[in-house]
Amino acid sequence: MTSVHVEPSRLTGVVEAPPSKSYTHRVFSLASLCTEKTIIHNPLISRDTQATINAAKMLGAEIVEKPGAYTVVGRRRFKTPDNIIDVMNSGTTLRIYTGLATLVEKGYTVLTGDESIRRRPMAQLLEALNQIGAECWSTRGNGSAPVIVKGGNRITGTAKIKGDESSQYVTSLLLTGLAAHGDIEIQVMEELVSKPYVDATIKMVEVFGGEIRRRGYEWFRVSPQELRGVEFTVPGDFSSAAFIAAAAHLTQGQVTIKNLSTQYPQADEKIVEIIKLYGSEANYTSEGLFVEGGRNNADVEVVLRDAPDLLPVTAVIAAVNDGQTRIHGVAHARLKESDRVTLTAAELRKLGVEVEELADGLLIHGNPRIKGGVAVDGHGDHRLFMAFTVLGLALEKGLIVKGAESADVSYPAFLQDLSKLGARIKKTE
Repeated sequence: MTSVHVEPSRLTGVVEAPPSKSYTHRVFSLASLCTEKTIIHNPLISRDTQATINAAKMLGAEIVEKPGAYTVVGRRRFKTPDNIIDVMNSGTTLRIYTGLATLVEKGYTVLTGDESIRRRPMAQLLEALNQIGAECWSTRGNGSAPVIVKGGNRITGTAKIKGDESSQYVTSLLLTGLAAHGDIEIQVMEELVSKPYVDATIKMVEVFGGEIRRRGYEWFRVSPQELRGVEFTVPGDFSSAAFIAAAAHLTQGQVTIKNLSTQYPQADEKIVEIIKLYGSEANYTSEGLFVEGGRNNADVEVVLRDAPDLLPVTAVIAAVNDGQTRIHGVAHARLKESDRVTLTAAELRKLGVEVEELADGLLIHGNPRIKGGVAVDGHGDHRLFMAFTVLGLALEKGLIVKGAESADVSYPAFLQDLSKLGARIKKTE
């Protein structure tokens, strides 16, 4: 396992946000359902998105990489994969392609991934797919991967699913419905979490000329429909840019982040609001998002029901804020690559931060006098690793953060981009 030694630094300069992971997943998945040619510019190529590209290929999509772009020609009905689909660490790939595998003409599709993926819940999605005519199940009978999906069934009908666990289940059902055998109606029980991710899915369906009927986040209807081939440029990723924005805030720096657009819904755009709560300036200019770090040392309340991926980075900002922060509405963050609620609290305590773990979040008693100089563990979770790395930049004695390889899941150039802005970071084995 590779660690980084992070030394106190002040960040200044200009950096480009990497392409959006969420939109890269969605554009390749939709292109795999489209029989016309799609050209994708500026996709994120990371471990997670490579899993989606590989899954699309295994179901029969033709994907060709050309300089600066990918060309995709999909299928109306998928072929039986030649092998098991390995989604690696990508929950999005697992959920979307479990749904799409119900559209395979015959045979069986098996999907699995790494140790983290094999712990993540799938039971609700499997049950919902079975309600619309699929036959799919967990091989271990515990509602987690590996999962098996039988092809050749008629997919249509009504699926009822709880909304409190993951919006990816709804995304999977929506995309499946585009090439199903009849209409699919989705009824969401309880309030849906991570709503902007469903908005992103519907926005991308519309980009491909499709239509989804809806009543808020409680009811959706999808009819089988032909999608049109498009040329699409993937926007920058607020989820990744959040760590750069947080680093500028924590180090009292001045950073411009280019390649961010508010045209496409992104849950983690909320980072702009969050750093403002803690006293930084953040404004959109002709160059990009300009962040000037500042502190107001106030008690803060942050609701992350729709943006659970911001939990670790918000927590490290709160750790050095001279005030109390309550982060809540984010019980579903326990079901991510790791239990981000428990593990974030555990690692902050190593630094001497007083943290109370709540059922749905954290209560953090910030301490701007923490020194650092200790080793913390990212637990193989890319967002934990990146959050504690940017925290180390603001501590007098820095930090040693374990698990640098995990950044490849979503932001392969993370350490390089920080270094461009003046961060002093050294890799160690």
